[in-house]
Amino acid sequence: MSSSTMLHGTLAQTDPELYSLIKKEKHRQINGIELIASENFTSLAVLECLGSCLQNKYSEGLPGKRYYGGNQFIDEIEIVAQQRSLKAFNLDPEQWGCNVQPYSGSPANFAVYTGLVEPHGRIMGEFLLATQGLFSFKLRAKETLGTTCYSRCLDYARFRQICDETDSIMFADMSHISGLIAGGVIPSPFQYADVVVTTTHKGLRGPRAGVIFFRKGVKGVTKTGEKILYDYEEKINNAVFPSLQGGPHNHAIGAIATAMLQAQSDEFKSYQAQVKANASHLSDEMIKRGYHVVTGGTDVHLILIDLRKNKLTGSKVELVLEEIAIACNKNTVPGDKSAMNPSGIRLGTPAMTTRGFKEEQFTQVAEFLHRGISLAAEIQAISGPKLVDFQTCLHKNEDIVKKVAALKKEIEDYSNQFEMPGQADL
Repeated sequence: MSSSTMLHGTLAQTDPELYSLIKKEKHRQINGIELIASENFTSLAVLECLGSCLQNKYSEGLPGKRYYGGNQFIDEIEIVAQQRSLKAFNLDPEQWGCNVQPYSGSPANFAVYTGLVEPHGRIMGEFLLATQGLFSFKLRAKETLGTTCYSRCLDYARFRQICDETDSIMFADMSHISGLIAGGVIPSPFQYADVVVTTTHKGLRGPRAGVIFFRKGVKGVTKTGEKILYDYEEKINNAVFPSLQGGPHNHAIGAIATAMLQAQSDEFKSYQAQVKANASHLSDEMIKRGYHVVTGGTDVHLILIDLRKNKLTGSKVELVLEEIAIACNKNTVPGDKSAMNPSGIRLGTPAMTTRGFKEEQFTQVAEFLHRGISLAAEIQAISGPKLVDFQTCLHKNEDIVKKVAALKKEIEDYSNQFEMPGQADL
């Protein structure tokens, strides 16, 4: 290979090893059933932005206040991303602003904490088995909270009341449900919250990035009639840069802009309604097959299955489902003692709804899940309770290997019939 080909050729020409691995991942996505609630298949327009010349530009700072030259068009792109982000959630730009530079959801959350929490300040959030450093609250064993694995809508008005009583800032992370909110199919936190954060790669079907929304303008009036203004904008913007990040990822900001335009369309609203309907239908179908769905159903895009009555762990079921081309994730359920050995699995509908699945197809998904979970029970009956023995049986027992292969082929043949958005080859 000539040096010019190495530096200027296609990925297939210059790095066939990596190209082959990416092709394998593409094959896995096309031929599998994707039920991870935090994942989705993004659009061709978003992928085009991510692979565009925007990748080449440094633009530390905000539009009009950059530390590098040559950013006149980058400024326009970022302003468009901001405007469309506000419009996607029907926000008045006189009352709300946003920062579209966070690299993802966790950096966005940390920027909010960095900007708004004073030294020795206190952050209050839900108690989670893996959470540290928070003043947290616990709920009764049959209840839970947090949209990562909670399948009901939140009572934002009640949270607002608590924040008012304690003179606290109400901060909502809507990353999991922002697509449903933009689609208008579940309640929005914006009427009540002071600050809202979202990722853009889940229900919004955008790039892997984050957006911070913050209130601005008049907060209230003093007894003497003087206006009290929100002071979140500068604090949050400064926390994002220069406190926590360097140059923003302009290719991702361009992708946010086009994703937020898509989120305003009637087609997107219909898609979100179908995501919700599919989750409700999948919940009903799993209940019909005897499974315990936490909270008894869903109002959003996901369901949480408690496997304790099946005498299985989430880890074992996740392993078997992955072997038969169904991707989900193990998850704690109310009453679990260890996040490392959870008793449930989490299932989401956004990704396969993107590929055209409706209720009829999710009936079939429920049947595939039931057969996979039943196979996990059969393996455990042979292997005993230890995970290492379970794994050995899954991969070495001749009868089990044949059953896994047959079910995997059936699922791959089924999934392969449905369109996959994006580029044809990668």
